[in-house]
Amino acid sequence: MSVAPQRIEALLGTTPTGLYIDGAFRPASGGATFAVTNPATGERIADVADGTPDDAMAALDAAVAAGPGWAATPPRVRGETLRRAFDMLVARTEDIALIMTLEMGKPLAEARGEVAYGAEFVRWFSEEAARITGRFGTNPIGTGHAVVSRHPVGPCYLITPWNFPLAMATRKIAPALAAGCTMVVKPAKLTPLTTLAFMQILHEAGVPAGVVNVVPTNSSSSQSAPLLADPRLRKVSFTGSTEIGQVLIRQAAQNVLRTSMELGGNAPFLVFDDADVDAAVTGALAAKFRNIGEACTAANRFIVHESVVAEFSAKVAERVAAMKVGPGTDDGVQIGALIDDAAVNNCARLVADAVGRGAQVLAGGKAPEGPGCFFEPTVLGGVPADALVMVEEIFGPVLPITTFADEADGIALANTTEYGLAAYAYTQDLNRATRLIDALECGLLGLNTGVVSDASQPFGGVKQSGLGREGGREGIEEYLTTKYTLVLG
Repeated sequence: MSVAPQRIEALLGTTPTGLYIDGAFRPASGGATFAVTNPATGERIADVADGTPDDAMAALDAAVAAGPGWAATPPRVRGETLRRAFDMLVARTEDIALIMTLEMGKPLAEARGEVAYGAEFVRWFSEEAARITGRFGTNPIGTGHAVVSRHPVGPCYLITPWNFPLAMATRKIAPALAAGCTMVVKPAKLTPLTTLAFMQILHEAGVPAGVVNVVPTNSSSSQSAPLLADPRLRKVSFTGSTEIGQVLIRQAAQNVLRTSMELGGNAPFLVFDDADVDAAVTGALAAKFRNIGEACTAANRFIVHESVVAEFSAKVAERVAAMKVGPGTDDGVQIGALIDDAAVNNCARLVADAVGRGAQVLAGGKAPEGPGCFFEPTVLGGVPADALVMVEEIFGPVLPITTFADEADGIALANTTEYGLAAYAYTQDLNRATRLIDALECGLLGLNTGVVSDASQPFGGVKQSGLGREGGREGIEEYLTTKYTLVLG
């Protein structure tokens, strides 16, 4: 059963579509809008205000003006404001999940899961606000006292991606608020409605005017350049591709901005000869097909020991072939629509390249007939190491399998990438598991599990997968600066 059209129409009719600047929703200064479409149908679902560079600067003006007041707000008050937002977000789970499914394509069950995950960042950092500490002590030579204190870094520019439009927003906004920072948020142009709906919650929860400002735009570069050039801005946080992250790092260098970059991934999924194969299959499905494969943490390369590859491949292919594909608003759907036609074409290109190099299609392998941006969940066996699907980030429901002969070979294959965000490994050998912690070049490691993300733990990568950490105790550190004071006498 699908969600009733009347329910969708009513929800979209009450979802904000304007810019949110200095405590109020409003049109773009030029009056322009851009369309948001449902990738499952291609239908236009909303027209969102198209922010201009002038709007972005107005948002920064508001953030700068609100900065001293929010920084001086007692940590407990900041935390209680976030806690109210958490409670309201959880209460509106069904609405937020449906908005997310409509603009992004993921199944409703997964969208509900993202609301729960995203809300946890709000709850976690509501608790961290009151735990910002420093230290005090006599200096070593005994002439005075040293005070080390922590302070908000200042106005921030937060750029969020389309694939997790709530969780990536809460993962940045919540720690910034807890630390006492103000901000300008730029949601992805493909999925701005979820962020605007969350902004409505923050407004109702009592976040003061100017503290959080949201400026959707159809032209990211024209908005980002003047903000990053403004000396009043003190931090930029971005989640997205490595290529765009490199551009932003170069732009941020001119004012020596604090940067947090959560960039691309090419996660290996290692299955050793002693692994519980059934558990590995279940973990593989979670690591690959969560969010339709459109996740930077998604397992990208399945590196399976030659002694168990036949069993693993057959069991994975059987499970994948049974997955239900369709609009995310339909009951029982496991694979929803990809974000756009370009994503579908990219999956088709990668599959064709792998097959052309000798890989076998064990399940799926093509885009189904009919409307919408769909691609069948796919399993490829016998994929050579030089196939593009083993090198590029897939961002879709394609599971390529290759083999390895021994531990050293498997680790070498896993590390043969410029990325280093997530990695997964299945083994029942505790000594090997310990070696993998040291050997695998990644910021997140799932040992005998296909899901590692947790709001209470640090998230981030190494190499070209990024800088800094989000979530956990480390998450609030990204929004704090350290001051040392020497008091004589």
